[in-house]
Amino acid sequence: MEPGVARIAVDLLGGDDAPAVVVDGALRAMRADPDLHLLLVGPTEVAGGLVDVLTPAQRARVSIRPVRHAVTMAEQPIQSSRAATTVRAAVAAVAEGSADAVVSAGSTGGTVTAAALGLGRWPDVRRPALVATLPAIAGPVVLLDVGGSLEPRATTLARHAVLGAAYAAVAHAVTGPRVGLLSVGVEAGKGDRLRRAADPLLAALTLPCDARYVGLVEGYDVALGGRADVVVTDGFTGNVLLKAIEGAYAMAGGPPASGGAPRAAALLGVAGTVVVCHGAAQGEDVASGIALAAHLWRRAATTRVATLLTAGPPADCPDRSTHTEVIP
Repeated sequence: MEPGVARIAVDLLGGDDAPAVVVDGALRAMRADPDLHLLLVGPTEVAGGLVDVLTPAQRARVSIRPVRHAVTMAEQPIQSSRAATTVRAAVAAVAEGSADAVVSAGSTGGTVTAAALGLGRWPDVRRPALVATLPAIAGPVVLLDVGGSLEPRATTLARHAVLGAAYAAVAHAVTGPRVGLLSVGVEAGKGDRLRRAADPLLAALTLPCDARYVGLVEGYDVALGGRADVVVTDGFTGNVLLKAIEGAYAMAGGPPASGGAPRAAALLGVAGTVVVCHGAAQGEDVASGIALAAHLWRRAATTRVATLLTAGPPADCPDRSTHTEVIP
């Protein structure tokens, strides 16, 4: 467990089975991390029910922000982000300094839009990316985008390659990350129009932390992890692939021993730490999302990745390689 206080705003009404699974996840997270402080954003009676089962010492690390409305899957992201919803209030808590990070299992579009509007985007990042870390056989593989940009341009994929390389180095201490572009074959010229346009752009990039572009990779490379530490794709394909891998894990009885199922993704490209959990997340998944948010905050990951995007100093990159553990 990394030291340091982390104040996480938790959307109590986000997710298919909220609030029960979110309450369960928050309890698990509180009991596992003695330096964790939670801001519970949701109905008072829901938050109060969680607080009632905590020890006095744990209660001292919990505060409540009463909000009664959640973003529904049927709402348009722009409309929901401007309403008085739990996710908007959680983002506002970070913007005003009352919390260090946001965790929500609600509508992905609503959460991404609320974060972009409430926290602001990084310079030169038009479309933030959702980044998931998968426990591949050879070590963790960073996959992006997994739902933020469904129809990106080739230049967006190039920017995501830079984001992914910096994230792998900062969040997982991977030295010299290998970056691949997901396609239907590894030979040059393979893939659709987007992939064919993005391939030469990625090849010409100067990537942070001594990262290097290794060319096109295929779906099995994501599960094996032998060819690339970072795999870049569009949000539509990435989201489908991520959920297919989750299903394969479930059929096989669980993921590889290197880590847990990837049911939480970090949002890169906004000026704050935001973690989006799977809508079907259960208690352990929400707890993992809270742990990820705390981990990223304690490593100052958002700030360090943003710095690397503007050619930050080499000292911002780790000097060791780890392929042993996936932070949940």
